[in-house]
Amino acid sequence: MLNDLYRELILERYKHPRFRGRVEQPDFAYEDENPLCGDHVRIELKVDGEGRVQEARFDGQGCAISMAAADLLMEYVQGRTLEELKAMEKETMFDEVLGFKPKTAARVKCALLSYKVLKAAIYGLEGGAAGDET
Repeated sequence: MLNDLYRELILERYKHPRFRGRVEQPDFAYEDENPLCGDHVRIELKVDGEGRVQEARFDGQGCAISMAAADLLMEYVQGRTLEELKAMEKETMFDEVLGFKPKTAARVKCALLSYKVLKAAIYGLEGGAAGDET
């Protein structure tokens, strides 16, 4: 029963994402892909003077889990500080963002792609699949 609720949430956010798009003049941006399945995610953040996320958007293509996870993660980061996000652990992605942990290693990688991209963005990594285009 609980798995059905999570499956519905994933499908709903995959079909009707709330945070898909681009940020005008983002302060942080990064993109990467999962080479095993081809999922691709770009994350853009706009922060205020205190380092608090004012706007977060994602774009990309991939399976339902990776796209829904990206959308849910963008909702989660709204209003949080960069320091809070730097301290965020992957278990938070499962417990607080998604509400479940996928059962297979391949699906875990799909669910964590946006988390990985977020971390790379806020730590200012250069490069990625197409680089930082800000």
